[in-house]
Amino acid sequence: MKVTRRDFLKISGGTAIAGAMGLGIESKDAQAAEMRTKGAKVTTTICPYCSVGCSILVYTKDGKVINTEGDPESPINEGALCPKGASLYELANNPYRLKNPLYRAPGATEWKEVEWDWALDQIARRVKATRDKTFKHTSKIKVKEKGPDGKDVEVEKEFVVNRTDGIAHIGSAALDNEECYILQKLMRSWGLVWIEHQARI
Repeated sequence: MKVTRRDFLKISGGTAIAGAMGLGIESKDAQAAEMRTKGAKVTTTICPYCSVGCSILVYTKDGKVINTEGDPESPINEGALCPKGASLYELANNPYRLKNPLYRAPGATEWKEVEWDWALDQIARRVKATRDKTFKHTSKIKVKEKGPDGKDVEVEKEFVVNRTDGIAHIGSAALDNEECYILQKLMRSWGLVWIEHQARI
């Protein structure tokens, strides 16, 4: 493609004007964001959605979240956020978000709102009842041993296992190492063997 001097000046001038217009828009957006968050308290937090650990700046006024954005000083996300992290504002300001647990009794068709204390007490009672009902102190396993004639024979032996097969646990990818360690200790203390993690499923 041959470009004349006149074409070059047209392209250069058009590019300069478009750039100037773009800068004006960006500065207006920046000014609007600054006005919205002026005087707000800024708190640094970690995104709760996955184990990457993106840093987020949360702006609050009068105890209410007014804006969230990626932290440009974070070495992990450098201010960038995925769509879920970018929508974190909606986690705090959403009229459809449930704030209390819901319970549906066996055979019922409707969910009803219940208190946290009642719900946590029910969970604790049911976990204990299931553990007590399904707990095994010993288990019989077939193993191979050398018989009197030197050949392998299959025999049944009883081993101490102290476990429950009636409860399983699935961990979350949003947990950090310390939370995973504590959860693992708790689940093992209950005798759980079926322990899985969300990131592998």
